[in-house]
Amino acid sequence: MTIKSVYRGAVNYSHGEDKLGILLVNLGTPTAPTAAGLRPFLRRFLNDQRVIENKSLAWKFLLNCIIIPIRAPKSASAYRSIWSDGDSPLNTYSFGLVNKLRELLTKKTNKNIANIIVELGMSYSKPNITYAMNQLQQHNITKLLVLPLYPQYSCSTVASVFDAVAAELKQWRLVPDLRMVTSYHDNPAYINALAKSVKQFHKNSSKDKITGRNKGRNKGMSKNKLLIFSFHGMPLSSLLQGDPYHCQCHKTARLVAEKLGLKSSEYKVCFQSRFGRSKWLQPYTDKTLELLPKQGIKNVVVICPGFATDCVETLEEIDDENRKKFMESGGLEFEYIPCLNDSTEQIKLFETLVMENASDLLNNLKRTNSALSHRQKQSQQLAKSNYYEE
Repeated sequence: MTIKSVYRGAVNYSHGEDKLGILLVNLGTPTAPTAAGLRPFLRRFLNDQRVIENKSLAWKFLLNCIIIPIRAPKSASAYRSIWSDGDSPLNTYSFGLVNKLRELLTKKTNKNIANIIVELGMSYSKPNITYAMNQLQQHNITKLLVLPLYPQYSCSTVASVFDAVAAELKQWRLVPDLRMVTSYHDNPAYINALAKSVKQFHKNSSKDKITGRNKGRNKGMSKNKLLIFSFHGMPLSSLLQGDPYHCQCHKTARLVAEKLGLKSSEYKVCFQSRFGRSKWLQPYTDKTLELLPKQGIKNVVVICPGFATDCVETLEEIDDENRKKFMESGGLEFEYIPCLNDSTEQIKLFETLVMENASDLLNNLKRTNSALSHRQKQSQQLAKSNYYEE
């Protein structure tokens, strides 16, 4: 009889080759900006125990039978406001980032594309991590670098990615050499990219809309504007239990501010997108924006460094909803700086992350050899023999 394999291998595995798989992971997005498109996305997202640490049956019932059915239509409205060209910005920019990174790495390493495989996986939508990992396995990778698109580590994002990757690797016959990047919150390339985006945005916004010429000598942030770093919120309990997310967010903001030459009074760190009634990391972005005009600060510039790509939380929640709150509270000028998305600076950043974390793996890649090695011949002969037949 034929021995049935417990573990999964590549369909046509080729011995004697080294291949590097690079897996970029983002959160995901609904398939459509409709309640029907949101329900399965929210179900996968909010049922992840890394996201909401509640195992009780009562919570499961409340979430799946009440919260999701009510939340889906409301979220669909928010997604519709940012949907463009039949897709979400998160999808568009994530795929753009992967494609551009793949092209750049191929040129930089002077290797055939067959030796470097870059795939995108989404935690809660398609292409999911299972699909992306299967694609990598079918390319016979022997080395794997996992790069979550989350600059700051948190249990609910980065750890969730590693759970999914580990669950897939448990089913593989050949487990590749594995590298996982837990954060890049203070990486100089990341800090430089953020600082450059602030300077470039300010340079563009300071130009006269008619002539296109600079209105004045503006080299960085205007001194009469407050720069707000808005990061995604987390329950306060996560900080008290040892999650480094809060500290890493503050460090990112401090390093960018130093790069821009800002004083501590010229920038502020806030947290957005809170969910539920428990206390979350403070100050809250929405409450802060409502209070600032009353404190005499009526001109703000907002950047969201914790998001690699623009999405509903940045474009709808910040640039639309919170813009309105600020202006209705007496604000005069609200400016939003886009995420790094698939910009040249973002591509360079991820090239740096790859080189810093896998340069040795890249240097050891072997070019595909048309002549089979002795080991390859042995493997082929073994596969053709009746060794596994009784």
